[in-house]
Amino acid sequence: MLKTRVISALVGLILLIAVLYLGSIVLGVVVSIIAAIGLYEFYNSAAKLKNIHPIKPVGYLSIIPLLLLGLEETGWYRLDLGILTGISVCVVIFLSMAFIVFGHKRYNIIDACVTAFGIAYVPFLMSFLILIRKMDFGILLIWLIFIGAWGTDTMAYTFGRLFGKRKIVPEISKNKTMAGAIGGILGCVALMFVFGLISRSFFGLELSTAALVLLGLFCGVISQIGDWSASAVKRYVNVKDYGSIMPGHGGVLDRFDSILFVAPVVYYVIVVCNI
Repeated sequence: MLKTRVISALVGLILLIAVLYLGSIVLGVVVSIIAAIGLYEFYNSAAKLKNIHPIKPVGYLSIIPLLLLGLEETGWYRLDLGILTGISVCVVIFLSMAFIVFGHKRYNIIDACVTAFGIAYVPFLMSFLILIRKMDFGILLIWLIFIGAWGTDTMAYTFGRLFGKRKIVPEISKNKTMAGAIGGILGCVALMFVFGLISRSFFGLELSTAALVLLGLFCGVISQIGDWSASAVKRYVNVKDYGSIMPGHGGVLDRFDSILFVAPVVYYVIVVCNI
């Protein structure tokens, strides 16, 4: 299993680097595909609960705005984020209620709520990867997401193995410890400073100390909440993994649970700190 996980992780890392360096258009298409798979995994997991039937057609339509956002760089059109978001929300509400009315024998308001949550949880949060990649220095800034998510996870695992005794959320994830959680946060801060040093020395991107501290603290905390949240959902619906698309790692949501939470945090810290 360890060998499978390592090989799968290396292949995934190579593909990630390729996608990021091929530009925001390619990233937009790939993120849209990943979001569609993630949404499929979420709805399938939710459907394991008795009398829960996500309105899947409405959910999958929510991938279209994400794709439009990614393809904007082609220059064929220009989008206003406020208008795009407003129209998307209205369409989701209108279509969901239409399914409740005309498909009332199968769908109800609970199904509509699960459908909407899936859209907010997967496509909406994933849209921040595209938004960051389209920024100035986006090819560098987007790495803050993966450092904040996977870096925190790695440091939390390391500190937990070395010093972890007191469990933090045993009902949700029996291996999570207080030492691991604190180590993940401190490790994330340290990794952010290393990234800041490299970006300034080799790429001319200046990141202030305040921005790096905020990124480290916020990402270190929210990344772990994203991980625990995914575990809580899986435990509630009684599944071990969301999917099996990544050998040794599970599904898209198993690998991207922290990234979904970290991406908007990175985006808004960048905007607020005017990086």
